[in-house]
Amino acid sequence: MDGTFVEGGSAPFYLPQGDECDVFAAAYKARLPLLLKGPTGCGKTRFVAHMAARLGRPLHTVSCHDDLSAADLIGRYLLKGGETVWVDGPLTRAVREGAICYLDEVVEARKDVAVVLHPLTDDRRILPIDRTGEELHAGAGFMLVASYNPGYQNILKSLKPSTRQRFVSVEFAFPSPVQELPVVCRESGLDEDRARLLIRIAGKLRGLRGQDLEEGVSTRLVVYAATLIAQGMGFDRAVEVAMIEPLTDDADVKRGLLDLVQALAG
Repeated sequence: MDGTFVEGGSAPFYLPQGDECDVFAAAYKARLPLLLKGPTGCGKTRFVAHMAARLGRPLHTVSCHDDLSAADLIGRYLLKGGETVWVDGPLTRAVREGAICYLDEVVEARKDVAVVLHPLTDDRRILPIDRTGEELHAGAGFMLVASYNPGYQNILKSLKPSTRQRFVSVEFAFPSPVQELPVVCRESGLDEDRARLLIRIAGKLRGLRGQDLEEGVSTRLVVYAATLIAQGMGFDRAVEVAMIEPLTDDADVKRGLLDLVQALAG
């Protein structure tokens, strides 16, 4: 199929911040790989699931980690019922099915993963499988999407220019308070007044990133706090367990953040 959106009520809720939906659809139609850059919990994974549903494509999501190797993506021989059989990995399945393969936090994976991705991210669009002797050609339905958090990059974990420049890229940020409010209310069921206060607190905490905090409060954590409040938990306690404790283990920093929250909440 082409890049035309299909109607249906199964697409996960996602509120666009800009033209990212149009960019995704255009990249899909043009058979281009897409790289999403942005902080943890700003909606990248939900966005991919939303777009896969709108485009009517199956989605294979891989949460990358330090031990993830090329073999984990491509596949390997396994012993089953006394026989050795080849089992496709998620990337190979996506290529065979014409699906979308999403590599979440791709920089966390081992370096040999990039080598596997290169022939899929240029005009060849092929996946060589050395162990089986196959060379799979990706069809029109296949799309490679990857994401990473630039804020966590260092010398040992970063995307090389030779890899990064193979992707069309979209930068994500936390939504503005006006955009974040309907998301928090819809996802949690909390009323607008208390949700608005949570978002104001989140904005203040995000302003401390790089000072007392390594990372800002994600929209996901704001939704968690709102959900707890909607279910009857006290406001201050919900903020503490959902928006402060996940951010730091430093007792002094936590006390300072709690004082800030109490000042803002009155």
